[in-house]
Order: sequence, then C-alpha cells, then structure tokens
Amino acid sequence: MAQRNTWQRERVREALSDARGFVSAQTLHATLRDENTGIGLATVYRALAGLAAQGDADSLQSPEGEALYRACTSTGHHHHLICRSCGLTVEIEATDVEQWAHRTAERHGFRDAEHVVDIFGLCGSCAAARDAERDKD
Repeated sequence: MAQRNTWQRERVREALSDARGFVSAQTLHATLRDENTGIGLATVYRALAGLAAQGDADSLQSPEGEALYRACTSTGHHHHLICRSCGLTVEIEATDVEQWAHRTAERHGFRDAEHVVDIFGLCGSCAAARDAERDKD
C-alpha cells in the first residue's frame, strides 16, 4: 500500500535531504522538533520506512544496531563507505562483492539471493585528525 504524500512526509524528506550522511530517526526528529514542525517521532519513523521502501532513501544498520537513513542519490543496487566519525558517505559499486555473493549463494543452493554490504571506517580527514591527536601525546 502506498503512503499518502502528506506535508509531514514531505518535510521529513526535505530534512533527510539536508542531513549530512546517514542519520537516525531520533536525530531527524530532533531537527524537526527544533524547527517547531509538530511532527512526531512515530510519523518520522513511518515516513522514513516509506521512503526507504520506495527507494527514495537508503537504510542501513549501524555497527551499534541502530537504523540509519540517508536520501538516496543513485538508483539501482549499490554499497556504501561510511565514516564512523563524521558520517561522510560514499556510494560505491563493488563488482567483486556482487560476484562473490552470487557464487556463494549458488554454491549453497540459494536462488534469488540479495545482500547488503556497507563498509564502516574513518575517512581520510578524520583519520588524519585522529593521527594528529595521537602525535600530540
């Protein structure tokens, strides 16, 4: 069932587009609350789930297990490199991963297999800042 395109849903979509990198529903809700929109947390969750289901938002699970969302900037299947510190996200193609996933599923008798691969690390800027802090000590 398609979600109605309400002003609240559009405002969540706009806030998600304005966010840098992946954000949680709680973080997005706090932004909207600070803007006195009156949009509740449950509405934010529903809107984000709908945007993700329609392909208008990427969704992933953080290493801590929290659902994170980001306005989708590309179409089709893709993967992400995500900075654990600043949230910088780079969309990547991973042909080797695609081939490995297909072969592995096939080898175990699986068909129509799907996968999600997101790589978390430190971007160059955050790694350099961390190294500079360590060098001070």
